[in-house]
Amino acid sequence: MRKSDILQLFGTQSRLAEALGVGRSAISQWPEQLPQRQSDQALGAALRLGLLQHLPAHLRLKPEDQAMQKVRKAVFPVAGMGTRFLPATKASPKEMMPVVDKPLIQYAVEEAIAAGITEMVFITGRNKRSIEDHFDKAYELENELEAKGKDKLLEILRGIIPKSVTCIYIRQPEALGLGHAVLCAKPVVGDEPFAVILADDLIDGPEMKHMVEVFNDTHCSVLGVEEVAREETASYGIVEVQDAPASRLRINNIVEKPKPEEAPSNLAVVGRYILTPRIFHHLQHVQPGKGGEIQLTDGIYALMQEQHILAHKLHGTRYDCGSKLGYLKATVELGRKHYEVGADFDAYLKSLCASK
Repeated sequence: MRKSDILQLFGTQSRLAEALGVGRSAISQWPEQLPQRQSDQALGAALRLGLLQHLPAHLRLKPEDQAMQKVRKAVFPVAGMGTRFLPATKASPKEMMPVVDKPLIQYAVEEAIAAGITEMVFITGRNKRSIEDHFDKAYELENELEAKGKDKLLEILRGIIPKSVTCIYIRQPEALGLGHAVLCAKPVVGDEPFAVILADDLIDGPEMKHMVEVFNDTHCSVLGVEEVAREETASYGIVEVQDAPASRLRINNIVEKPKPEEAPSNLAVVGRYILTPRIFHHLQHVQPGKGGEIQLTDGIYALMQEQHILAHKLHGTRYDCGSKLGYLKATVELGRKHYEVGADFDAYLKSLCASK
């Protein structure tokens, strides 16, 4: 793509510079034949401003290229050891811990499916084979249920994952941080935008669906955020935001686990991301931290220097199932809503409270 085409699209060099968040001098140094990175930056900015309909016909995206801009893949980092739940997680993955009658990872996958995502990429580690087994077909069990006429259970079993959904498993050889886990997905994700879902954060509601809608409108990376108590900021990545068009929140800064007195806000990133494929470039170049870990926050900060990143305030209720208290809260609240036992369980809780 040529620089002159981009300037024609934006009208002025100043408008292009403002859209990209850079100075006019940086634009003036661009070569006439733009490298791919600068072409992608400019087209992304044009998309956010609604200018692509004015793009010359010979530069417009083909239908197959537009399809590549849909969020079709979700990455689930599930290689963690789950030490906070020992001894329960000694031989079983924490992601397979049940909340009522479904494991945590199934709630996460169902959220992705509700958002229209069809390719699930699991970044696994040792002792995680049961996750693969859970989403695989269980011929013997299905045959036994069918023979005994347990049709309802058979329907539940076969409905764990639709036939239209593909599951892909990639082994993370070392526990080198969330950023490294996401980077392991690069060969499968390729040049497409993708979601990242952390199963520890169980959200009661179609949160990823809302985030995909934001991405479809803006084609910007989107981070799910939630207000936390100021004293809890040291447990999260914290963002600083400013208002953007169409009631959006644009992220100006992101800091990994700041002390309360140093936190730029109390808006925490909480386990839901939609990222453009450019994140892989930055994850490959960030400086590893303690223990050689690659932090996703560092990659996002570097990406933010090139592209707009938006914050999406959660609509649903989040349960931090990485903690024992959050896990218990999720079990109680989802148990009260369960179609089979919810009414009786709720009555039990009321009688229990009344007796205290």
